[in-house]
Order: sequence, then structure tokens, then C-alpha cells
Amino acid sequence: MYEEYLRALLVPLGVYDLGEGTINGAELHALGEGLDGISRKLENVERESLTATAEGEGLTRRETLFARRNAAVTAEARRAAIAALLQIDGDSLTPADINRTMHGCGLKARAVEMGNGKLRIIFPEVAGVPEEFEQIRSIILDILPCHLETEFFFRYLTWEECHRVGFTWQMVEDAGHTWESFQVAIPPEEET
Repeated sequence: MYEEYLRALLVPLGVYDLGEGTINGAELHALGEGLDGISRKLENVERESLTATAEGEGLTRRETLFARRNAAVTAEARRAAIAALLQIDGDSLTPADINRTMHGCGLKARAVEMGNGKLRIIFPEVAGVPEEFEQIRSIILDILPCHLETEFFFRYLTWEECHRVGFTWQMVEDAGHTWESFQVAIPPEEET
């Protein structure tokens, strides 16, 4: 790439013999290769230095700034999580800000203000305790201000829902439910 650029600059001068096998041609080739290598390195540095475009080392180095590794796995999701965490400041205490940060970290959780400095964390579309809850809990507690009392709320099937849907013990047995599987068999229209 740069070899052709340099050649286009030098040929009109008519001073250099840039033909194949000449010293000037070899020097021009070596300079072009060196500039191409530097250009590739600069492109990598530029990409990795911006959170919005980082793919590897840039994301890894930013993630080390936080106490917990976020739950996101793709480069795009990792960038969103880092951007969300970098937005936390002293004014980020509203449930909307906390929800935006949790979502940016790849967590399927929602904060609900209960009043008197109490916050309830719910897990929409998840019945029971979410997989990897301990990691999720650690990330959420790192995000939340320490003065908020935090309650984690897990969704299970209620007797009222059983009656409303019309579940019978025979239906439960026919479905092959265990107690553990039945308590998370929330009807889709009832999930929160």
C-alpha cells in the first residue's frame, strides 16, 4: 500500500531508478513494508483505545478496572457493559439509571424502588433463582450504592395462579413435574 504511494510520489521526479532489482527499488520496498506495518499497528491501537470499537485487549484492560467481570460474552455486549459501568456516578441513583446500567452489563434484572432506601431486584422472564445467581448478585451489589437496602425477588408459581389456570394434581403428574419443576411452571401470561 505505502510502497505504491511512495513510488507515485518519486517517479515524477525522475531522479531515482525504482526498477525491479535496483537498490532504490529495494529501499522503497523496505520503506513501504515498514510503513504498512506501522499503519496496521496504529489501526489496532486506535480501535482498541476506544470503548466503542475495542474487540480484544482494549476490552480486557477496561474490564480489569471493575471488581467483577460482567456477564456479557460477545465483544458488542462487553462494550455496552463497560460503557454502562463508566456512566455510574454520584447522580446515578434512580431506578432508571440502575436499570440501564444492569441492562448494559448484560443482566436480565430490573430494579424497583420500594421506598425508604429499599430497592427490590426482580428477574423478568426468569422463574425461580437465575442461573449463576451468585455472580449476578455480586455484579448488582457492585453497581448499587451501598446505602440502599437490596432485596432480591424470585418468581415462583402461586396457589392463586394454580387455581386461576385450573391446575389439578393429575395435570401436574401427567406433565411429569417434580416439586422443583412445578414451582417454576409459571403460565406465560403471568410472567413478570
